[in-house]
Amino acid sequence: MAGETNQLTPHDAKEADLDYEQARLAYSIIQSLLEHTRVVSDLIAVMAQALDEDTQRALTQTPVWTAYLDSRRDLDHTRAGVEKFAEVMKQLSED
Repeated sequence: MAGETNQLTPHDAKEADLDYEQARLAYSIIQSLLEHTRVVSDLIAVMAQALDEDTQRALTQTPVWTAYLDSRRDLDHTRAGVEKFAEVMKQLSED
């Protein structure tokens, strides 16, 4: 169905009988995973600074590096989804 999105609104969540405690747990898990990923990315940046220029250049031309960058871009999209989920959770907790 063109133009439709799979976004959960607070009203839809109540209609779907979303278990609030399970949703809070899911949100907590997602937040922890995102935080871990941020810390790992910071670690990679620090480690990259310790490498000489030739090693950095060689590393950034590998499929592993390309996969890392693709994953980072995907994570940016995921973060936006988590923020929307957090807003729904906030609205549910206020109701």
